[in-house]
Amino acid sequence: MSQQQYPPQQPGWGGPQQPYGQAPFGPPPKKKAGTGKVIGLGCLGLVGLFVLIALIGAVASGGSSSNDSTRVDDKKTGGSTAGGSPSKGHEAADAAEGSDDKAEKKAGKKAVIFKVWGTAPAGALGPLNITYGSDSDNRDGAFENGKFEATLPLDDDAMYFSVTAQLQGSGDIHCSVTVGGKTRKAHAAGDYNICMAQLSSGLLGGWN
Repeated sequence: MSQQQYPPQQPGWGGPQQPYGQAPFGPPPKKKAGTGKVIGLGCLGLVGLFVLIALIGAVASGGSSSNDSTRVDDKKTGGSTAGGSPSKGHEAADAAEGSDDKAEKKAGKKAVIFKVWGTAPAGALGPLNITYGSDSDNRDGAFENGKFEATLPLDDDAMYFSVTAQLQGSGDIHCSVTVGGKTRKAHAAGDYNICMAQLSSGLLGGWN
């Protein structure tokens, strides 16, 4: 009796079958190496850049503040020249204020000092016309040898103290009034112009 011949088995017969139309499983995709490291290094670089900019800004601001303080100190000291001596304008102002202070000390703290000085030729209407005093007490003054000076006791009830001097066609004059260490000055030149200096009593005390 002859043995029955069977066709040879095809590969995969008897084993697990792949679904129809689906390719066999391939190897897993490769991961991109170093992506996280690159991102991390980029973030650290940005942070470092910001820190560097902040340090540069702090150093620059420190230098400018030192320069500002130097300028403020110069203003406080009066702005001396390269040789260390004050300017001529400051010397003249200090000299004028010094003369007013001396006159006030001579007359006492409770005094008002009135001054007029300069060149004031007499005109067709007479010599330089000077009036001085307070809101309740006006007086006439005489201009002699290029100056006028008078002192009145300080009236605490006065609203203001003033001095006026009117030219008579020509001249160049200055005037001032001093009350309680405060001085107000004015100037007039030519024609019939008027030099007027006035100090008013403040609401909170003092003179302005």
